[in-house]
Amino acid sequence: MKVRLSVFSEEWTSMFLNETQFLKTIFGDKIVRFEHFGSTAVQGMKAKPVIDMMCIVRDIEKIDQFNHKMESLGYDAAGEWGIAGRRLFRKGGENRTHHIHFYQMDNPQIERHLIFRDYLRSHQEEAKKYSRFKEKLAQRFDRTSEYSPAKSAFVKEMEKRALIWFAECKQ
Repeated sequence: MKVRLSVFSEEWTSMFLNETQFLKTIFGDKIVRFEHFGSTAVQGMKAKPVIDMMCIVRDIEKIDQFNHKMESLGYDAAGEWGIAGRRLFRKGGENRTHHIHFYQMDNPQIERHLIFRDYLRSHQEEAKKYSRFKEKLAQRFDRTSEYSPAKSAFVKEMEKRALIWFAECKQ
């Protein structure tokens, strides 16, 4: 997929909320709660205009039963896609609009993603630094297959700071 980096848009919140309502019609009470995460969930951040949504469920195995239904609605069912215990659905093909990440309630990835989101929301300078880094990468790489791995070390380092911040907040 081609890297498409955009300035923050208020529309991203609406896209999240609209997709939430749509997914409720498909999954019903299987979804315990929804979370908007990733760069599109952080005010002012530049981002690929792909809404990262988290659907937290009681039983991840039951989500596999919806693969054919989701594919018939235009989603790509990508399975775990490198993260154990996750189910990923992608919407929009080459002009992707949403990544729907399903996690079972006890999956540690939930907390990691939400802490990182909340850290960026409460540390504007860190969010700006991350945005600038992504801009530089977008100038170097045309494809997400190159762009995403190139930002991995930077993100991991920032996640460490976010976890420290979170631990200090809990004290």
